[in-house]
Amino acid sequence: MNSMKLFDYATIISNKVDNYIFNTIKGTPAELYEASLHYIKAGGKRLRPLITVLACRIAGGEEDIAIPGAAAVEVLHTFTLVHDDIIDKDDFRRGVPTVHRIWGTDMAIIAGDTLYAYAYRCILGALKLGVPAERVLKSMEYLTDATITIAEGQALDMLLPLRQNVSQDDYIEMVRKKTATLFAASAAIGATLARGNEEIVKKLQEIMTYAGISFQIRDDILGLLGDEKVLGKPIYSDLREGKMTILVIYAYNKVSDDEKKKMKLVIGNRAATIDELRDVANIIKKSGAVEYANSLADKYAEKALAMLETLESRDEEALEMLKEVVDFMVKRNY
Repeated sequence: MNSMKLFDYATIISNKVDNYIFNTIKGTPAELYEASLHYIKAGGKRLRPLITVLACRIAGGEEDIAIPGAAAVEVLHTFTLVHDDIIDKDDFRRGVPTVHRIWGTDMAIIAGDTLYAYAYRCILGALKLGVPAERVLKSMEYLTDATITIAEGQALDMLLPLRQNVSQDDYIEMVRKKTATLFAASAAIGATLARGNEEIVKKLQEIMTYAGISFQIRDDILGLLGDEKVLGKPIYSDLREGKMTILVIYAYNKVSDDEKKKMKLVIGNRAATIDELRDVANIIKKSGAVEYANSLADKYAEKALAMLETLESRDEEALEMLKEVVDFMVKRNY
């Protein structure tokens, strides 16, 4: 199995999912639908839909029955992005201006709500493909549970900076809820649509939870080290927004009192200059936080890969591709 093959396959699935989404999400007024589809049209990695399809194949299903579920998780993910960008006051995502920048905050809120409803309409489409109703219902349960958990994670993300002491455990819990949950649900939905048994669904959820935590740690590292053009979003935005990433938590415990004071003045300060942000980023880098975060991301990825080795798959090719996806999640540069 080579990465080129995975890339080609990912492109095929991405096209199928996009077509399904564009055929499902349409209506009037035009502005609402333009705002709702803005990020989907801008591209994106489509990792979650790919995981849904691979999980479906691993559980013995045909890839096409997974497409409604794959579309649902991508649409739900997009809904969270639209609202996140409003909360974080971000100006760019995927290299394009954010929805609220173009259409205003009020329309962006409604666009997010619209996407949330359409995620369910997408998954209901599995009924037309002959998937038994109880399987579709079970998939919707995973989607619902994930949405609730993501909201809890997003709330924690906002609340952690207000706490006096934030531990690594607090961070991991927040990340598990905010990010890993949807990866886990993506796999659960794919396997469920394929009529996979409870054991394989549970295992895939656990695997993708570890992989999702690893993915978010990597995301935090890229926010500090990444290139704006490659990332498609502003660098140091995590620092400006005051996010309690693993890097900040680690650095707080390692640096001198003077450096800590400087960090506290700049992190979460929307008026901070790019030079001040860069200085704090350098303090964090010097503390060894990046190396520590990388090793933590590796640890979670290794847990996921070790569990994948023990997974009974009905489709060897899909299993190999899922291993490569997990590998990409922790090693990516964008």
